Amino acid sequence: MVFALTAAIAWGWAFPLIKVGFKAFGITTDMTGSKMLFAGIRFAAAGLIILSVARSNRRSFKTNEKSNWWFIFAFALMNTTLHYFFFYVGMSHSEGSRAAILNSLSTFLVVLLACACFKSDKLTTRKILGCTVGFSGILALNLGGANSGQFTWLGDGMIIINAICSSIANLMTRGLSRRVDVFVGTGYSLSIGGFLLIIPGLFFGGTLPNVNVLGIVCLVLLIAISAIGFALYNKLLSCNPVGKVAIYNSLIPIVGAVTSCLCLGETFHMKYALAGGLAALGIYLINKDKR
Repeated sequence: MVFALTAAIAWGWAFPLIKVGFKAFGITTDMTGSKMLFAGIRFAAAGLIILSVARSNRRSFKTNEKSNWWFIFAFALMNTTLHYFFFYVGMSHSEGSRAAILNSLSTFLVVLLACACFKSDKLTTRKILGCTVGFSGILALNLGGANSGQFTWLGDGMIIINAICSSIANLMTRGLSRRVDVFVGTGYSLSIGGFLLIIPGLFFGGTLPNVNVLGIVCLVLLIAISAIGFALYNKLLSCNPVGKVAIYNSLIPIVGAVTSCLCLGETFHMKYALAGGLAALGIYLINKDKR
């Protein structure tokens, strides 16, 4: 529970940090190459840090078969490259709090899809009720008519596609842990996926136009969030029912919305407190012991 909460809270902070980082580096909404470069540097660095720690701790880098590298590559493509390409494009065309809300769709998709893919994840009344209550909290965040904004494909659409990629990657994590040490696999995923973002980002003319202290601080914090969050989360997915771990991600939009208000000057509404309570109740219902 502590590891899952730590990862969720860390990822919630990523929403305002990305927006602040874009502004600090002078990356505008039309600079797709620069967004890919920014994201690629973040994840490649985080992956290399994890691999360095794994090496110093003498973890096994061995894979059983050559075909396992194809799975690792596919996981990196889904978990990092595609996932965060859509995420960064969507973030630059949406408010931080709104993006956090839409991104949480992956939480409930994972809980439901895991029940269809893994015997250890069974669809129960408590899970259905927990998902319903938790999702109602997400909807509560989006109440407010015109103040909530209108749907856009470059903003909301990209965030929704990102959520779908994230859900699929969550399910693939169990397969990753059977092929390689999950800590090492996480490092491979982030580093390979990050470089797959950097290369096309440079090809499309991506740069960091205005390098400064604030931008570097945001980038370093985002690297730390990725390294810590993914290392903890993927380890949890490898040894626990996927749905039981993923439901904690329903806290990400709450943290993302609140931190976006604090860091970006977005308006704080009482509905955020309501949404937080509903998300917490959803987590409790799903994880409640049958006794």
